[in-house]
Amino acid sequence: MTSENHETLVYRLSQILVKLNQGQKLVPKELAEEFGVNIRTIQRDLNLRFAYLPLEKNGGSYQMDVRFLGQLSTKDISRFAGLAGVKGLFPSLSDDFLSELFDTRIEKNLHVQGHDYEDVSERSTDFTLLEKAIRHRKRIRFTYRKADVVKQYENVCPYKLINSKGIWYLAAVDGNTLKSYSFAKISELGSTTREFLWDSEIEQQLLDEDGIWFSAAKQTLKLSVSKEVAIYFKRRKLIPLQKIEKEHSDGRLIVSTTIAHLNQIFPIIRYWIPYIRILEPLALQTKLELELSDYLKNRGFDSGES
Repeated sequence: MTSENHETLVYRLSQILVKLNQGQKLVPKELAEEFGVNIRTIQRDLNLRFAYLPLEKNGGSYQMDVRFLGQLSTKDISRFAGLAGVKGLFPSLSDDFLSELFDTRIEKNLHVQGHDYEDVSERSTDFTLLEKAIRHRKRIRFTYRKADVVKQYENVCPYKLINSKGIWYLAAVDGNTLKSYSFAKISELGSTTREFLWDSEIEQQLLDEDGIWFSAAKQTLKLSVSKEVAIYFKRRKLIPLQKIEKEHSDGRLIVSTTIAHLNQIFPIIRYWIPYIRILEPLALQTKLELELSDYLKNRGFDSGES
């Protein structure tokens, strides 16, 4: 896509977003005439490029869910139009990621803390290199710094770039093990000419996973979510592999999740205290409470110290 074509695309997408943000009902045929493109192009804009938006379809027209009307600023519109315009070039800009980004922006107006998204603009060359290596199935090499340990990796097979809680990770196979690497900790990145055989089972595992913890040993938890915050858990998945098992008449939810590591769930539960607790296994709720108790003691809260 040429620079001129990309600018035209982003302009069209931004104008469509303006209309949606204003609550207008959009008809593909009318938009096609307005922007001088065919109906299929407009349908691709609405159904694919804007797949992450909460759009309602009725009688051939498209309209933004009324709960989100007027929430986007001019800067937001420019940002989301730009992301939608390059989505095809970057497989990591999935609908799930863009949907989470959109929901996070809206929730700021509802005073719900979202994630601060890692800025990788200064390393766009490395980011693009990884995208190309994944697409062309080329092995890579890099230096990885974790805490005070620096390790050289050679002959690594990259599979996917993942954005988890606003942080970018590389999912790749080192030897025979699927691992996740923080993009910020990768340096001296290089692509090789050596291709690797794409493993469809690993690809499926990445599709099934919800996060950056890869392990064959999984654990299922049941959580109780109070009515005060239930709406956020109903709107989108806030925990790994979230499944709403039951909705009580008083608004409470029973939610299940499957995790590979406690770090996938404990930080989330801590954030939502006192509105969420672990029902099963009960031992994990006890463990969480003990950790919180130790934290308060170490900070001197029990003795009134400041």
